[in-house]
Amino acid sequence: MKTNTNYKESVEQAIANPKLSKALHLFGDAYLIARENAYRGLDFEQMRTELSDIKEEVRLNRKELLAEFIKNAEAAGSKVFLAKNTKEANDYVIKLAKSKDAKLIAKSKSMVSEEAHFNKAVQAHGIRAAETDLGEWIIQLAGQRPSHMVMPAIHMFKEEVAELFSKEAGKTLTPEIKTLVDHARTRLRQEYFDADIGLTGANFLVANTGGIGLVTNEGNARLCATLPKVHVVFASIHKLVRNIEDAIKITRLLPRNATGQLLTSYVTWIKGCVPCDGEQKEQHIVLIDGGREALYESKACRDALKCIQCGACANVCPVYQTVGGHVFGSIYISAIGVILTAFYEGLDKAKDITRACIGCRSCVAVCPSKIDLEEIILHLRNEVTKEYGMGVIKNVAFKAVMKNRGLFHSMVRAASKLQRPVTHKNRKEGEPRIIRHLPLHFLDRDFTEWRDLPSIAPKSFRDQFDTIPQTLFNPDYKVGFFVGCGADFVYPEVGVSLIKVLNSLNVEVVFPKGQNCCGIPALYSGDTETGLDLAKQSVEAFTEAEVDYVLSICPTCTMAVKRDFVDRLADHPQWAAKARELSAKTMDASAFLENVLGASQKLASTTTDQSVTYHDSCHLKRGSNVYKEPRALLKSTGITVKEMKNSDRCCGFGGTYSFLSHPQISKQITADKVSAIEATGVKTVAMDCPGCMIMLKGAVGKANESIRCVHTIELLAEAIDNNKK
Repeated sequence: MKTNTNYKESVEQAIANPKLSKALHLFGDAYLIARENAYRGLDFEQMRTELSDIKEEVRLNRKELLAEFIKNAEAAGSKVFLAKNTKEANDYVIKLAKSKDAKLIAKSKSMVSEEAHFNKAVQAHGIRAAETDLGEWIIQLAGQRPSHMVMPAIHMFKEEVAELFSKEAGKTLTPEIKTLVDHARTRLRQEYFDADIGLTGANFLVANTGGIGLVTNEGNARLCATLPKVHVVFASIHKLVRNIEDAIKITRLLPRNATGQLLTSYVTWIKGCVPCDGEQKEQHIVLIDGGREALYESKACRDALKCIQCGACANVCPVYQTVGGHVFGSIYISAIGVILTAFYEGLDKAKDITRACIGCRSCVAVCPSKIDLEEIILHLRNEVTKEYGMGVIKNVAFKAVMKNRGLFHSMVRAASKLQRPVTHKNRKEGEPRIIRHLPLHFLDRDFTEWRDLPSIAPKSFRDQFDTIPQTLFNPDYKVGFFVGCGADFVYPEVGVSLIKVLNSLNVEVVFPKGQNCCGIPALYSGDTETGLDLAKQSVEAFTEAEVDYVLSICPTCTMAVKRDFVDRLADHPQWAAKARELSAKTMDASAFLENVLGASQKLASTTTDQSVTYHDSCHLKRGSNVYKEPRALLKSTGITVKEMKNSDRCCGFGGTYSFLSHPQISKQITADKVSAIEATGVKTVAMDCPGCMIMLKGAVGKANESIRCVHTIELLAEAIDNNKK
């Protein structure tokens, strides 16, 4: 797939601006603490399940609820206009303004007005739109668009704002928060009194009352709604709720998830027309479709309209924190922005940013509406691939090579020999050979300038398995080992360690040779066809194996077997039942050791004297909810686990993301993780993902070769060996 040049340039410019990333990281770190405190004592999972159900009820009954809202709003004196698109919405307000001879519209924050390019549209007719939200006013002065749905100017420092305000004021203002806020208050206050029309958005369209709800942190929305004699509500149709009780339930989640507040400063309910200086006030409610009905009809993507626009998906997104919202989205940003851009502006506008997602699932974990944002983005990638292709390299790698298991494995063996001229012995004793530099400069910049690359193992795990002795007479369990490409061809020693650990606990390991790649690299690149074919190969191999459990030491493979195999093969009758059966018995190896075998109690007699820090792999914690188990296993051997800052923040790998899609974004994300590891002062970092090992062994190796990166299973095997001495 050909990448848009402007998009690539935007990424490069964002990466070249370290102040941008610093501002977003400062907010992101503070947000995590505030959000945790805000939800203390509450059941977030229960709350977001309830919100998801509320939104699903709206989707199913949206036509009836819309009709009910319009009926009740008009009965309260409001005028309601249904706009098919943003142009119709703009035209309605322009016509209204002309009929009132209005020259000034005072606006509170409204993302759908950004979507409509409202300010530009009315300006073309001699009407000035004055932003009164502090963040919106800042970016209006800067000639920018919002970089965040809740905090439009979060990417800017106070010094930049002082420069903007000084230019607007015609005098020098100091970069002190109070000085800047006082200036904004003084400058904007008059706009409310001078405005002919006040425009607000709406967080809620309450069907059974015909009223609206506004959730804000500044008093400007109330002033825009009440002081001018005409109030325009500019809102999208998916803001419908059944009743005020549902709306109140959402307000318990929205501020907590958006900014870590228990409640915003202002929650405002408005119904119909109200008196204004002795005259009857006008309220015009402009309801905008703009692609939302089409999104509601999309089986794969419709959950996106459960979004309450809290912006949390950006707050925790490592890509957003690296490049900001002006790259990672169009009008709407981050994970939800990828989806909304595709439906509101077209797939062509979204084709590049579907590749911007690294797939860490941080957004899924914090979404208050329980939207599986990553899954929807993967679907859109598939649509992009169908329309635009995925590039020659991936086409050959997935369709021509990976599908053919024999060819794939033969090529890997050949590559292990061909790589010898560029590999070097690792300076760490006992570590395999590595690739420190590539011969071509442009490749070196993206691949090895900031990290070492692991070499392919001289002998893969599958080629070693038959030579590994297992002397068990009456094993408690027989488990199948889904090895994954990383452990098979790069770190086969992890698989060997797993057999040692399991055998010590009287578990036999079976390795079905017919298994292939889990297919995630293909699926994440939008190649569903190859993903399906690879899933079938592995389902067949493990079905024939007849084992009690299937274990993996790669959390991405675990997710693939448990979720993706089932989803992708659901419409294939000859495979669906087998995929479900395989899913039910598949577990991460650490989870099996702890939750099935109780290994931390059985390993408790082993002793070691070392401190490690632990990196939570994205798909292990957020995909399989496994994070306590590895820590319990490590501690049981006498290891002291010293927690690093943001242990579950992505390492920057993302499979082909760090090599083909966005290596320079990965570089920045990985640098954050390396800094967190170094800050603990330990000399070992443990993890449970070969992909994370590839990334962190390489980056840590370049930054601090005294630190060892190792799989948890390897440390357990070492502890068992130490106990035998």
